[in-house]
Amino acid sequence: MPADPARPAPRGAPRGAPQRVRLIGGRWRRSLLPVVDAPGLRPTPDRVRETLFNWLGQDLTGLVCADLFAGTGALGFEAASRGAVAVHLAETAPTARRALQQAIDRLSAADQVRLHAGDALGLLQRLRAGGVRLDLVFIDPPFRQGLLAGVLPALAPLLNPAGAWVYVESEAPLDEAQVRDWLGPDARIARRAAAGQVHYHLLAIQPSSQENP
Repeated sequence: MPADPARPAPRGAPRGAPQRVRLIGGRWRRSLLPVVDAPGLRPTPDRVRETLFNWLGQDLTGLVCADLFAGTGALGFEAASRGAVAVHLAETAPTARRALQQAIDRLSAADQVRLHAGDALGLLQRLRAGGVRLDLVFIDPPFRQGLLAGVLPALAPLLNPAGAWVYVESEAPLDEAQVRDWLGPDARIARRAAAGQVHYHLLAIQPSSQENP
């Protein structure tokens, strides 16, 4: 969605970023989420989200999800809109958290979407302590800070052992050997693509006995 030419993009967002992002599927389709002024905020474009949810399928009923660098919350709300039973959002920026809470209230989403103050590692620690297993995780971190190398190994013990998906955005293509070092031998890159300077990947964590021939 193009930016409003009458208003500058927030300082924390890339030049040309939209002032709002629109949910593209599920029961909240066409609902708008604000893009706030927060450092490193980089909303996932509509066409990338459309590709991702075409890969995943449109019905996510019953899945437990986490959006570890929530920002606008677009990825997490897309999952909840498509039926995910629980979506855990981690966000450190107070302005972004306020906008996320307002969106949860506006969409009456508190039964599905749970907002956690603090960073990705803190959320993973709390979920692990609570015995939560994750089916689908979104990781869209600020670039060039080495965050994937810390977050992905911490995530590995929380993934559903019967199978899980992890969506990752990065400034460079991921290597499958590196992915396995982070997430274990059952991890592989199922899908990948690029949009401008952003490389995005759908990682499958699937026991060998369950892999398709």
